[in-house]
Amino acid sequence: MIRCENLLDASAIYNIHTQAFERENEAQLVKSIRHSERYIPQLSLVAEVDNTVVGHILFSYIDLVGEETLRILGLAPLAVVPQFQGEGIGSALIRIGLETADTMGESLVIVLGHPQFYSRFGFQPSVNYDIESPFPVPEDVFMVKPLANYQEKYQGKVVYPPAFQEV
Repeated sequence: MIRCENLLDASAIYNIHTQAFERENEAQLVKSIRHSERYIPQLSLVAEVDNTVVGHILFSYIDLVGEETLRILGLAPLAVVPQFQGEGIGSALIRIGLETADTMGESLVIVLGHPQFYSRFGFQPSVNYDIESPFPVPEDVFMVKPLANYQEKYQGKVVYPPAFQEV
């Protein structure tokens, strides 16, 4: 079952990210975003198996700076506890998150991740859309997914909020 996170899920979400990444950086990122104006409650989703939260995905607002500064979505982080990885839980979280973002009228999602995985959901290298990564990373790992509300004006350089500096 996939649903929006609630107040009772905070410690489980922290543990999921700590276990999946074997460090606390991503768990702290979720905590920081949750307490910022960039947080979107409808796009912080958890996956449950037998009433236990085993996965989490967070989409939050980031900026795209070009001729104007536009608000877009960043997908980060995504985690599933190790014993449930490889069962499609992460994929389900992504699909439902993207569908929700689309119905909310969002226009574009950015992710830094494995191209072989994220391309299955329609993500493409950001350079194909004249969108620049703020990090020196290979072109194929910084990706975008246009949603139904996408327009050509979405070009420029991605700027992440301060919460991302510690990841």
